This record gives sequence, C-alpha cells and structure tokens, in this order.
Amino acid sequence: MSSIAEVETGMSEERIYEPLFVRNLFDEMSATYATVNWVSSFGFCERWRRQCVEQVEMASGQVVVDLMTGMGELCPRIAARVGRRGRVVAIDYSPVMCRIARRRIAKHQNAKHRIKKLDQQDGAECAIEITEADALCSGIPSGSADVVIASFGLKTFSREQIRLLAVEVKRILKPNGRFSFIEISVPDARWLRIPYLFYLNHVIPVIGWIFMGNPDNYRMLGVYTRAFRDCGAACDMFRDVGFEVEMRSFFWGCATGLVGRKKPS
Repeated sequence: MSSIAEVETGMSEERIYEPLFVRNLFDEMSATYATVNWVSSFGFCERWRRQCVEQVEMASGQVVVDLMTGMGELCPRIAARVGRRGRVVAIDYSPVMCRIARRRIAKHQNAKHRIKKLDQQDGAECAIEITEADALCSGIPSGSADVVIASFGLKTFSREQIRLLAVEVKRILKPNGRFSFIEISVPDARWLRIPYLFYLNHVIPVIGWIFMGNPDNYRMLGVYTRAFRDCGAACDMFRDVGFEVEMRSFFWGCATGLVGRKKPS
C-alpha cells in the first residue's frame, strides 16, 4: 500500500524525510513561514508555543536546549524562565532559519536593553546561542541540558527518526532532566478533522501560492501532518527508550504534545 507521501507528492516516503530535503524546504519557506504557520494553526501557534514552555519545569540558571528552533520563537520565553544566569542553546538544520533566528533574538535583546536603560536597571541578558545542527546528531555534550524543548518540528521526522530523536534527547539531558514538545496534529473528532484537513491540504497551499507563487512547499505541511497524525506514536517511542512521558492534547487535538522526564541512572 502506498504511503500518504507517495500518493500526495509522487515522492517516496524516504525522500520526504531526508534531512537535506527538509532543510531545503524550510530554507525556501523561511520568508513567509511565520505567516503561514500562524494561518495553519488558526492563530493558535503562539499560544501553543507558550503552553509548550509552560508545561515543563524550568528554574533560574538552567541550561535549555531548543531543538528545531526555526526562527527562534521559543527563545525569549525560555530566557525569561531561566534568567540571566541561565543559558539557551537553540539549533536548527536550516541555515536560513538560523539567520532569521539570530536577527530576531538580537532585536528582542536590544529592545529589552533599551527598556532596562530607561528603568535604570542592571543585569545582562540570558545567553542565547543559535547553531546550525541536525537535531538527530546535535553535537551537544552528553548530560549537559536541564531541559530539552521543541515546537512544530516532530512532524518532519519519520517514525525511525523520532526513535533516534528520543535517544538523542536522552543523551543530552542530565539525570532527572525534562523535555517538552508540541506539534500540529490531526484531531480525532470527525466534525473538526474533515474541515481541518481540507483547510490544511487545500487552503494553505493557496496561501503559499499567493505569498510565494509556489503551493507545493506548503502542501508538504499537510502531507507531514497527515502522516504524523499526533504525538501518540512518539510518546510510545520516548517511553521505550526509558523516559517517563505523558501526552497532552490542545484545542480538541489540533495540537498534541509530550512532556516528560529522564529517569536517573
């Protein structure tokens, strides 16, 4: 039986999950990705990112790794949680996304610096590092992170890649370290699933065509989402490698998430 990828795109399942293919896809979408991400989530993307950060325990001075950071949207929220003694290491495989993330973070930090000057407050910003790297083999030192977090990146991985991701997250985290993921998903309720998939598969590509003159890249968001479905399979894989993990649902299943902890050795 053909996979969703083969039916929808004419490409093999292996092809659409190749790291280079995914990197090029997001490089090409980078100029309009923020807008289309907002539209594809019905405007809930920022709320879901906030919930992704809020659902995991963080403390002042901790090291947090933001995998698949995209344009660095989570970084300011994380930095606010860990404070100036903390550190945020954000990685993404797309060099264009990394450049945008660096500009966004610099703009955010400059704005905060001006506010602090007006208030005559002292203190340095939390250190935020943006690095181009593959989330499946990040190069981050083993046992160095208190928290690993990611938003809207899981769907671009195959099942086997998600298993590798679970192993990598386990390697990065300290004992008792925690993680949080969130991803756009296919809701179970038929009354919501049918219009949602129509919107994702047909309306979003039209918006992509309007912004880019190329609907095919944005059609891939629907292909990835339908193949991923929800965080259920990922939850099982993270549990299989030894995590305590819980799956959570947002807005009747239009987004699902994982939150968990690395068991001490």
